[in-house]
Amino acid sequence: MLKKIAYLCLLLPAFAIAQTIIPEEIAVPDGNTQVLSLHAKGEQIYQCTSQQSKYSWQWQAPKAQLFDSKGHLVGSHAVGPEWTYQDGSRVMGKMIKKVELAPDTTVAWLLLEATQHHGNGVFANISFIQRVKTRGGLPPVTGCDGNHLGLEKSVNYSSDYIFYTEQQHHAE
Repeated sequence: MLKKIAYLCLLLPAFAIAQTIIPEEIAVPDGNTQVLSLHAKGEQIYQCTSQQSKYSWQWQAPKAQLFDSKGHLVGSHAVGPEWTYQDGSRVMGKMIKKVELAPDTTVAWLLLEATQHHGNGVFANISFIQRVKTRGGLPPVTGCDGNHLGLEKSVNYSSDYIFYTEQQHHAE
């Protein structure tokens, strides 16, 4: 029985991704097909900065591991933003839209467009990436002042990333 429960828990992230309702604000353009969903677990990194004598935590980078629907580590997510898959392929993206679903508790859901590809693997033909089902990752609310200028803080977050490719139209 415990094995069945553990197995179902491993399947849960994949099922949850499949059941996610994507807000229209970050919908992928027509002509793109979902090819992969990965769960990310890691940190959002912030740095204490000062602009016009006002201190605030400024986002610097994500640092996360990517897991498949079975819970296996398959890649990483880092500054760029860049996603790297275990086959060596990478994709970089730029944010084009975001939606704040719970701005007091979690980072925004995003739509990113692929800007660069490296390698011939899974990420070679990615056109768009969505960040959904975010948890955590907001900047710290205290601790940024003149005594902490330049200090970096990591904040735990998790999310699901959905990867898309453009459909190829074949002449008949």
